Amino acid sequence: MVFDTALSEIEAMTGEEINVGMIQSYLQKLPETALRFGIRVVLALIVFIIGTQLIKLVCRILKKSLQRGNADVGVIQFLNSFVKIALYIILIFFIASGFGLDAASVVALLGSAGVAIGLAVQGSLSNLAGGVLILLLRPFKVGDYIIAGNGNEGTVIEMQIFYTKLVTADNRLVVIPNGELSNSSMINASAMPKRRIDISVGISYDADIREARTVLMKLLESDDKVMQSEDKTVFVDSLGDSAVILGVRCYAESEYYWETKWRLTENIKYALDEAGIKIPFNQLDVHIDKEQ
Repeated sequence: MVFDTALSEIEAMTGEEINVGMIQSYLQKLPETALRFGIRVVLALIVFIIGTQLIKLVCRILKKSLQRGNADVGVIQFLNSFVKIALYIILIFFIASGFGLDAASVVALLGSAGVAIGLAVQGSLSNLAGGVLILLLRPFKVGDYIIAGNGNEGTVIEMQIFYTKLVTADNRLVVIPNGELSNSSMINASAMPKRRIDISVGISYDADIREARTVLMKLLESDDKVMQSEDKTVFVDSLGDSAVILGVRCYAESEYYWETKWRLTENIKYALDEAGIKIPFNQLDVHIDKEQ
């Protein structure tokens, strides 16, 4: 009887009365709903702040552990970047679940859309895979001087999950995708402990080649950065149009390569001048037939 009476009263109500009742009910529940939402936002902020601090703590512990294990600097940078990104993703999913987001549904959605997502981020995935390959194969490490296949060269200062950073000789920062580094040729100028120095110098055709060779060999033997245990030689490389081209060849430690090469080039000029051996400049001799 009570149910029938209530049903008859509802049927007697007009549409306007029903709408007004719904609005009144919504307004009555609004403060409570806003309060619950505000509490969730505050809790989410607290969780994010605490989670951020925990992520930093985990990264510091990981970094110190790898350093105590004498891990390569590039390995430390790569793993630190990878772990940080992974933990932030987990933190965001955890916070989102507090607002009613179903993590399982999101994972299923990502799985069904995997092909589309893969095509959209194939460049980033290629860089990630390239970073892993560089980490495993270790063609270079932080501090090495490399020449990439695209012509960029410099000293490696940082290896991240997607990119590697170089600093050029004139102090410019170059950022190269890891995928590009792992899929192209590359020269590591610092991989070997020593490097060969090659210098070419021209002397006059009137000069004594034996004397010039003696002068240049004494110069190589007196330089403290030239590796005396390695082969040193001075030879006739070619006969140019206006000079005899001598080749000067020696070895130096990789870290002293450039300064040794520049110093030797300068001192070669001084040594030949002191010995009276001319370094000719390009010239053209013209002979005029007087009978014509």
